[in-house]
Amino acid sequence: MPRSSLLSVVVSSLTDALTFWLPLSCAGCGALDDALCPGCRGALAGARVDRAIEPGLTVSCALEFSGVTARVIRALKEDGRTGLARDLAPALAAVLRSVTPPGGLVVTVPSSATAFRRRGYRPVDLLVRRAGWSPERALRLRRAPGDQRGLGRAARRRNVGGAFVARGVNGRAVVVVDDVVTTGATLAEAVRALRAAGAGPVWAVALAHTPLRIASRGESHGIFT
Repeated sequence: MPRSSLLSVVVSSLTDALTFWLPLSCAGCGALDDALCPGCRGALAGARVDRAIEPGLTVSCALEFSGVTARVIRALKEDGRTGLARDLAPALAAVLRSVTPPGGLVVTVPSSATAFRRRGYRPVDLLVRRAGWSPERALRLRRAPGDQRGLGRAARRRNVGGAFVARGVNGRAVVVVDDVVTTGATLAEAVRALRAAGAGPVWAVALAHTPLRIASRGESHGIFT
């Protein structure tokens, strides 16, 4: 078994063990004895929103990153609650079905090596698999960008400029997926790398988008781009 797969199994097993011994609470509202209560699960029903992130590039998003959705995504990404991917996946699957052409590649924005070592899994890959697609690792990091916290739109673009390189996409239609989009700098840079590698039409998808009033101030939630 590859080392990355083994690490994912270990993390999942430890999470299951902790869930057995520690009180379970809803990731959305904190109610006890349920990983996600029916009300919070209902709040994850998606409605596609298309948002322009730069001229000629639109990202299709499934959810708004606020309230219950934001808390559930943070629990998935930062608390190791990987089972929540099953609850988030239907909204993402609906958007992927609406934009992915027959034979198109679904490519995920890569996590940094540091983030993978810390978590033991790649949240975007996990979400895409739960949504019913096999994610292609056609993108890789050429260099690790700096921390995006506190950076405005222009600074974020400079920070991720040249960060990605793509391969294996020449002439292929590609859908590139990220978890949460704020200014769109990371997705825009991923699209540029895919096009530079000869990809055909490229679509951008995100599980969730931050409200425009937050993104416009250049604020950051710390773990999203």
